[in-house]
Amino acid sequence: MQRVLQLSWRNITPSEAIEAHVREEVARLERFYGRITGCVVTLDAPSRHHRHGAEMYRVRIELSVPGGTLVVARDRARNHAHADLYLAVRNAFREAKRQLQDHVRKIDARVKAHAEPPRGVVTALMPGHGFLRTPDGRQVYFHERSVLRGAFARLRVGDTVRFAEEAGEEGPQASTVEPVRGRAQAAPAEA
Repeated sequence: MQRVLQLSWRNITPSEAIEAHVREEVARLERFYGRITGCVVTLDAPSRHHRHGAEMYRVRIELSVPGGTLVVARDRARNHAHADLYLAVRNAFREAKRQLQDHVRKIDARVKAHAEPPRGVVTALMPGHGFLRTPDGRQVYFHERSVLRGAFARLRVGDTVRFAEEAGEEGPQASTVEPVRGRAQAAPAEA
C-alpha cells in the first residue's frame, strides 16, 4: 500500500487487539489485490440500541484503488450494525473483498461477454423448412418456426443468417435462425 492505514475511532476506546485485527484484515485484502493504494477504516459506536441497551458498532472502509475508491459503510439502516466489534469488522472486510473482486473483474475485462452466434448461408428453401451451410461447410436443417419474427417467407437462397445449432433426430438442426441484413458475399465452399 502506498499510504499508511488510517484507523479512526469514534465513541470507542482504542484497543490494540482490535487494531491488530483490522491490520490483519487489511493485509488479507492486500494479498488478494496488491494494487491497493490506501485504506481508511472508521470504527464507530454511535449510540446504544433503544431496546437492548447494547452498543451497535458500525464500520466504514474506504479503499483507494487504481480507477477509484471502494466504500463499505455498515450502518443500522441496512441492518449491518453489530453488537460485537470483531464481527462488525470481519463482515465489513468481507464486503470490501467482494467489492474488490467486482472491481478486479471489471479491470481485467472478465465481465461475461456473450459470443456472437455463428453465421451461415441459406442454401435451400422448401415449403416449411430449409437448409443452411455453416462456415465449415456443414449442412444444417431448420424449420420455418425456428426463423425469428416470422421471417421465413422473406428468406431467399444466399441470405446470411445467424443461428443456434442443436442436435436433431436426423442430424444437426438450427433451433433459431435470424436473418442478417444484406446478402452473402460468397457461399462457403462444400467440404
